[in-house]
Amino acid sequence: MGKIVILDTGCCNLTSLRAAVVRLGVEPVVTREAQVASGASRLFVPGVGTAKAAMRELQNRGLIDAIKTASCPVLGICLGMQLLGRQSEETGGVPMLGIIDAPVRELNTGGLPLPHMGWNRVRALDGDPLFDGMNQKAGDYFYFVHSYAYPVGTYTIATAEYGETFSAAVRSGLFWGVQFHPERSGKSGAKLLENFVKGAL
Repeated sequence: MGKIVILDTGCCNLTSLRAAVVRLGVEPVVTREAQVASGASRLFVPGVGTAKAAMRELQNRGLIDAIKTASCPVLGICLGMQLLGRQSEETGGVPMLGIIDAPVRELNTGGLPLPHMGWNRVRALDGDPLFDGMNQKAGDYFYFVHSYAYPVGTYTIATAEYGETFSAAVRSGLFWGVQFHPERSGKSGAKLLENFVKGAL
């Protein structure tokens, strides 16, 4: 299977993600070292907090190139997904990694409260292998905590609705991102993580 690496981005609680991967029968490596990340067969980029703080931590830890030049499947989770984008509206506009050629914008909720927090239905669009074995047409429920998201575009592989329809999952080549927290999303989250860690991507 190779080495499953969870990147310590300095802006996330790694315990629940590590535990979710361990439940799949896999012992992941948690690291902040770019050299270790470059040897991964699967790379997780988690994150919580603000885009500006997260990009600063990636810069300080020398991890930006390790992510951008990764040759294995990469999964960004929540803020880690947003970091893959071109820029974020958060804190006045923050340049990010530019892997997904799209901006991250504040949700237009139509008066619903922010952050968007709790369980929401996710509908996969095109049968991406990340959603193999799941109820793609009717949608599966995942747990969200966020105020910003990608709009729907050519990179979108799954959507959810909260006032507006937004990208719940995106993909560009070997880079995937999910706006929800699969490690906190019960059986559906466990299946998605299994697809990423053990599936044919």
